[in-house]
Amino acid sequence: MRLLFLGAGGTGGYFGGRAAQAGADVTFLVREPRAARIREQGLRIQSPFGDATLHPKLATQQTLQGQYDVVVLSCKAYDLASAIDAIRPAVGPDTAVLPIMNGVLQYDVLDREFEPHRVLGGLCQINATLGPEGEVVHLGKHASIVFGERAGPARSERCVALEQALAGGEYVSRLSEDIHQDIWEKYVMLTTLAAGTCLMRGAIGQIASTDDGIDILKSLLQESQAVAAASGHAVRPEADAFAQKLMSDRTQPMTASMFRDLRQGLPVEADHIVGDMVRRARTLGVDATYLRVAYSHLQVYQAQRNAG
Repeated sequence: MRLLFLGAGGTGGYFGGRAAQAGADVTFLVREPRAARIREQGLRIQSPFGDATLHPKLATQQTLQGQYDVVVLSCKAYDLASAIDAIRPAVGPDTAVLPIMNGVLQYDVLDREFEPHRVLGGLCQINATLGPEGEVVHLGKHASIVFGERAGPARSERCVALEQALAGGEYVSRLSEDIHQDIWEKYVMLTTLAAGTCLMRGAIGQIASTDDGIDILKSLLQESQAVAAASGHAVRPEADAFAQKLMSDRTQPMTASMFRDLRQGLPVEADHIVGDMVRRARTLGVDATYLRVAYSHLQVYQAQRNAG
């Protein structure tokens, strides 16, 4: 199975690199400056699971040839349009597009561009970034990728083949029996985490240690869960118990990647994550007062950044 990973940043670089390290047929579609650096220095991964320097297959827009079995998208939402343009030559009649992006809004866009039967469901859990020398830096001790069919039999031929291709890497890989549910549970958690840490400008433990912090975090969680339930994807007890415990942990150092981007003055996925949850709440008649406050805060940040 031929896999094309768009980009070799923190997320795509880690999962694609580890898959290649385990023997998968992986090519990275990257811009020429990134390709030049990887050719010179290798794709370097720093991780608690072990460091590695790899020399993977590379393609650029000028050298991309042929069609792939699976194209993996790990871009930010605000780069989705350019990502679609970049991968289009690699997508054929039998190609599956696998987004492991945040949120759910990307599926509407990808379905329009490539037709729903070509678009798998996917998500990942990892804290990874690029270091100052272009190295992939894996922070923490968790890395997982989950994928599955959005319609039809879960164990389709292509998903079973992808399961085999991704086996053996330094991550947890899982073929989901209910990818919609898995995606929504991550979306709920991510929205809560992003809204809370961006609004309060601190880690979960710092927020939970304030007088009303736990109540605020749990209110954000409850509103997000209510939207999921109204959308037909009520959060399962195990996921709820995990989230409730996390939002009450006064020692928890976790922050959202959106907060880390915000703190550096970078673009954020506010509209795609918190904003989309607010819009869905409004459409479904779900109260989302805390989420609306958080989204307004993020909109002010974006306006100030655009003006500056």
